[in-house]
Amino acid sequence: MAELKTKPTKASVGDFIGAIADPEQRKDSKKLASMMRAVTGQRGRMWGTSVVGFGTYRYSNTAGQDFEWMLTGFSPRKKAISIYVMNGFPEHVALLRRLGKYKTGKSCLYVNRLSDVDEAVLEQLVSASVAAMRKRYPTA
Repeated sequence: MAELKTKPTKASVGDFIGAIADPEQRKDSKKLASMMRAVTGQRGRMWGTSVVGFGTYRYSNTAGQDFEWMLTGFSPRKKAISIYVMNGFPEHVALLRRLGKYKTGKSCLYVNRLSDVDEAVLEQLVSASVAAMRKRYPTA
């Protein structure tokens, strides 16, 4: 398997968020960064050019290669904000019922705007995912 392309960089999270053209998405990104910092107890770091990640965990794939990845994070995209819920969604059905308007991928929650979801429920979802990942993997 090839090396992961998305890695932590030294780029400024503040500069990245400050450069978001859409004012509402910029405001939402600031809120997400604050919430994720509170949940993880860690400052955000840029992962690649467009992902803000918080905390890390180490895992090995089936070939025995070790990787480092973020505990949680987000990426403001054109159509929606991607929020990374690393342990996926099967464990979070009850929270998702109360969340609001969203779509999911394997470990991505897609929301158009934070105003579309219940922010307190979103924080519970992110907190539960981070706790599950910390239980399952070595974290930093």
